[in-house]
Amino acid sequence: MNASRIALVTGANQGLGRALVEGLAARMNPDDVVLLTGRSPQRVSDAAGEVARLPGVRARVEGRVLDVTDTDAIARLAEDLQARFGGVDVVLSNAVARVLPEESQAERADEFIDVSNTATHAILRSFGPALRPGGRLLVVASSLGTLGHLDPRLHHLFDGASLDQVERAVESWRSAIHGRTARQAGWPVWLNVPSKVAQVAAVRAVAAERRDRDLAAGTMIAAVCPGMVDTATSRPWFSDYSQAQSPARAARAVLDLIFAERVDPALYGELVRFGKTVPWHDGTPLVEQDRMLTP
Repeated sequence: MNASRIALVTGANQGLGRALVEGLAARMNPDDVVLLTGRSPQRVSDAAGEVARLPGVRARVEGRVLDVTDTDAIARLAEDLQARFGGVDVVLSNAVARVLPEESQAERADEFIDVSNTATHAILRSFGPALRPGGRLLVVASSLGTLGHLDPRLHHLFDGASLDQVERAVESWRSAIHGRTARQAGWPVWLNVPSKVAQVAAVRAVAAERRDRDLAAGTMIAAVCPGMVDTATSRPWFSDYSQAQSPARAARAVLDLIFAERVDPALYGELVRFGKTVPWHDGTPLVEQDRMLTP
């Protein structure tokens, strides 16, 4: 990576995002800058100040207000960082909309898709060109983001798709939810499954176009699965948290991937969990979860 580096984390006020900021700021150098972003100006300011005062923090931590559902704001931030710093070295797309089990998945679909998918597409489009040689662009997804978790009727929408095609697939899913035809078409009720599959498919699409030149430059684009993390977003979904990690612990494997001296070609463009690839075609549809969420 460059001698003076710039890192950006979305959804960084709390949970895994904040732990990633803390880890970056501890591992980077005094001349480096870590941008902690979120929607609330007060929460962003408070979190950035708290992280900056932690023992062991070396890099400069700055708060930046960013609503990831505003794709124009994402583009403006990428342009600003290019003008101010000449690009960016680390981008972690981590923002997610919180949905509780008792809430209607369909009623929350627009917000969830906008935060998890439309924003991911915008970050890949805007920050991909701003990524310096040797940089890292990682999208935080999950092990649910493998194609096998979807009904086979939907596989063709994502398998080998371009980013444009992934975007169209996501919008067709959104339209099916609004038109109440999603179940008939094979879309699961649980938003998290198609959302994560689409995130990984988007990463794969962009990585396929850049692979040769990125590997030659030591640049990494990938989706990452941090494993089960004990956060306010995930806790309502699980009854047994005995195996859950703290955000700080979950951040370690992601940070190790960021700071690896070389890019492993086997991991490039893939879904990576604890340093290993999760095969794209793995998984089976989660029928029981859908049954529990069906009104």
